[in-house]
Formats: sequence, C-alpha cells, structure tokens
Amino acid sequence: MAVTTIIAAEPQQKPVRILSVNRRILLGAWRMPSFRVGVFVFLALLLVSAIYPEVSAISATKMIVKDKFLPPLFLGEKWVWNHPLGTDQLGRDMLMRSLIGLRYSLLVGVVTVVVIFVIGCGLGLFAGFKGKWWDIVIMRITDAQLSIPMIILAITILGVSRPTVLTIIIVLGLSGWPLYARVARSAAVAERGKEYVRGLRVLGAGDWRILLLFAAPNILPPIAFVAVLDVARMMIFEAILGFLGLGIQPPTPSFGSMIADSRKYLINAWWIATIPGIFLAVALTSINLMGSALEKARNRVFGGL
Repeated sequence: MAVTTIIAAEPQQKPVRILSVNRRILLGAWRMPSFRVGVFVFLALLLVSAIYPEVSAISATKMIVKDKFLPPLFLGEKWVWNHPLGTDQLGRDMLMRSLIGLRYSLLVGVVTVVVIFVIGCGLGLFAGFKGKWWDIVIMRITDAQLSIPMIILAITILGVSRPTVLTIIIVLGLSGWPLYARVARSAAVAERGKEYVRGLRVLGAGDWRILLLFAAPNILPPIAFVAVLDVARMMIFEAILGFLGLGIQPPTPSFGSMIADSRKYLINAWWIATIPGIFLAVALTSINLMGSALEKARNRVFGGL
C-alpha cells in the first residue's frame, strides 16, 4: 500500500515595503486631523487668491468715491451684493484687495523661505562637510549676522532702497539664512563621520559627490519640513514692513499697508482693518497647523515613537 505524503504548501508572505524616512514623516503628519485641515484651508486660500482676481471684473485699485465705507453683507444699512466684504475709505472693494494682499503675502513668504533654505543649508552643509578654515569663516559670518535682529536689518536695508517684491524677498532671504546654516552644519558634521561616508571615500568618491548625492538627501528633508513654519514668520515680517511703509508700495494692496491706512477708521468702519487681519490670521493658522504636524511627525520618526 503506497503511502502518500501530503506536504502543506507554506503561504507566501508578501514582501514588507519599507518606507523612506521622508514618506514616514509625511504619512504620520497626514494622519493628524490638524494637518489635513491646514492643507485644505491653505489650498482653498491659494486657489481663491490666484483665480478670483483674474476672473472678476472688480478692480482692487479703482477708486469709486460714491461707494466709500460700504459695510459687509447684512451689516449696516448700505451694503450691496457687488462688495460682499464692503469697501474702504476710497470705495475700493475689500474682498479683492484682501485677496491681492494674500497673494503677495504668500508669494513673499514661500519664495523667501526657499531662498533662505537654499542659501543657509548650502553654506551650512559645505561648512560642516569640508571643515577646516571654511567652517571657521562661514560660522563667524553667521555669528556676526545673528547678532543683528532680522527685522532691524531688513528695515535698515529697505529704508535706503526702493521696496519692491523682489527686493523684499532678497532682503528677508539674506537676513534669515544664518539659522539654517547652523542647523545644516550640525547635521553635516554628524553625517560626515558615518561609515557609509568613509566607505564612499574608500571607493574613490569625491566630497562634492558624497555631499550632493548621499549626505544632502539624508539631511535636508527633515529641515525642510520644519521650514514650513517659517513661511508664516516671513508673512508676518512682510506685513510689518508694509505697516511701516517699507513693504509693497501703493497702489498695490498689502496686508500691512491696508491695516496702517485704516487706523483712523477703526470706530466708524471697523471692517477696513478687520478683514485683512482675518485673512492673514486664517492663512497663518493653516500654515502653523501644517508645520506643527510635520514637526511632531518628524520627532516621532527620529525618536522611534
């Protein structure tokens, strides 16, 4: 009698997909409700400020004196549908002016952080990876610049030049890079002593190849996630400069200049100052929600939680 041996087939296990650190940080942040709320609000503001002024027939700079001090919808007696958020002291539409101001504020905030990130992290990585006198010179320059408050340096430079969007971005970018340089330099110093760097050098790879292709992708993404919070800080600086008359110049609207011009009308026409402040506050809140969620996710990943 033949004996039949039945061998149970082992179930094939699916290979476990290992996510990169950057994807783990993004996935961890996306699981947080605060991050999703911040993303949706930020995208809504971005799309509205980019699209509505282009398709609307209402001008943000056209003055209609007969329509001055019109209140927002359902507030007061003289509100009209054409100006849902009212008009200012010269009859200009507050919704359109706030959206244009939001557009420039976001532009200055995002581009300035990109400039700061590129300059600061580039110099910091170079100083930390090369060491020697390069490190000494770059770090002493950062020490000297960090001794001067960023907003004071920006006011000093813009006070003797003609403020434009480009000059504001350049001044804020050149004023804020030292902090990023220090963070990137510390990360580069820790990275250059690792085994894979030594192995690459043994294989004949040069410092620039190691720095750009291997070290930078490991160092920069976690710093970039935290840099989202600096977008809000640059937007605040832009509003401060506009309030002082050193920001984007009229007739182009900006949050700072609108709030500064409306100080004398706070009692009789409160919406002229309040509406730009609300737009700015909502935009800053959405960015802070995203930035704080990314920072928490990064700390969990690197902390092993």
